[in-house]
Amino acid sequence: MCAAMNAETPISMPIPGHIDPVPVPRAITPRADGRSDLMGLAREDIGALLEAAGLDRKQAKLRSKQLFHWIYHRGVTDFDAMTDIAKPMRPWLAERFVIGRPEIIEAQVSSDGTRKWLLRTDDGQDYEMVFIPDADRGTLCISSQVGCTLNCRFCHTGTMRLVRNLTPGEIVGQVMLARDALGEWPKGAMDRLDEDEDAAAYTADGRLLTNIVLMGMGEPLYNFDHVRDAMKVVMHGDGLALSKRRITLSTSGVVPMMARCGEEIGVNLAVSLHAVTKEVRDEIVPLNRKYGLEQLLQACADYPGASNARRITFEYVMLKDKNDSDEDARELVRLLKAYGLPAKVNLIPFNPWPGAAYECSDPERIKRFSDIVFEGGISAPVRTPRGRDIMAACGQLKSAAEKKSRAELDRLAEEKQAALG
Repeated sequence: MCAAMNAETPISMPIPGHIDPVPVPRAITPRADGRSDLMGLAREDIGALLEAAGLDRKQAKLRSKQLFHWIYHRGVTDFDAMTDIAKPMRPWLAERFVIGRPEIIEAQVSSDGTRKWLLRTDDGQDYEMVFIPDADRGTLCISSQVGCTLNCRFCHTGTMRLVRNLTPGEIVGQVMLARDALGEWPKGAMDRLDEDEDAAAYTADGRLLTNIVLMGMGEPLYNFDHVRDAMKVVMHGDGLALSKRRITLSTSGVVPMMARCGEEIGVNLAVSLHAVTKEVRDEIVPLNRKYGLEQLLQACADYPGASNARRITFEYVMLKDKNDSDEDARELVRLLKAYGLPAKVNLIPFNPWPGAAYECSDPERIKRFSDIVFEGGISAPVRTPRGRDIMAACGQLKSAAEKKSRAELDRLAEEKQAALG
């Protein structure tokens, strides 16, 4: 059963001097009006809620199918708009349930078209998501936790404390909210959900939002159950129907969970590598002290579904005089070939943030590094920084609650509410 239906949800809290988080139960914050939020629930879990509310099993199964379609395929949040549900049933549903969205505290648009949203949970926690438009795709970068426990030294999010895991509803809600903002919901004359529908004539494929990357705030594999449940909803053919080939999960190297990710979700894998020696990676990615390079690369070699057609992406942030030498580039090629990895390397110019301990490598040095890796037979494009002017670039996300005063955030929320009437 979906974790959102349990009385308690396990979350991971950091212990000083210890890398692995320890599970701590956290009660799901109840809604003030007593209704249950259906956002993020699988169809079976919606049916279980309907049964618990008093419907018989046959009715619950039918209504759960209808609700799942309207919520995830059509983007509807008002039960009255669900035209194939009998009119007397709609107020019954509205009294007991709600179809939520994350609260938007602030929305920003970069000069390059990148969008960033500051969102707030029902219990007052802030997190961020980013949409990056390109000519041939639109990528939504979503968060899996409020804060982070890994403390990667080059990453702004890593300077935050871990507050809690995001629930499946809060993860799926980011995708729903982005589709709202981008006008991505399908439109058509079909009002009824019939068994013999021509699915090809009416799909939920977005025009703009084509890809999802779990590269926002948090380590997805330390919130694996919730991430898995959320992605299964996103991939479900009767709902958002996004292919697993268009979803990428990025991990800093939580080795024990990598095989489960491939087996239970099957999405593309990206690994935050960033260094090729134990000394340097221990410094900038402290998780390396727990799961070293050899363990990490072997887990990549064993990742289910990895092939030349579905290469593993290795992310490598370029830090001046730290990990950007010719020797580092050659060692990177050697390591990836030694493990026979179907690999692509994304070279990421370091995106600065206030108080950062590092500088970005010079453009000439980045190009030289890229050339060496390409010459070694491995693709190594340089990622173009996006959204730097609104702190939306890779490694720059950090809950604005720690960048702005709570009073200012509350003022923004009040202004938004006033504008809505």
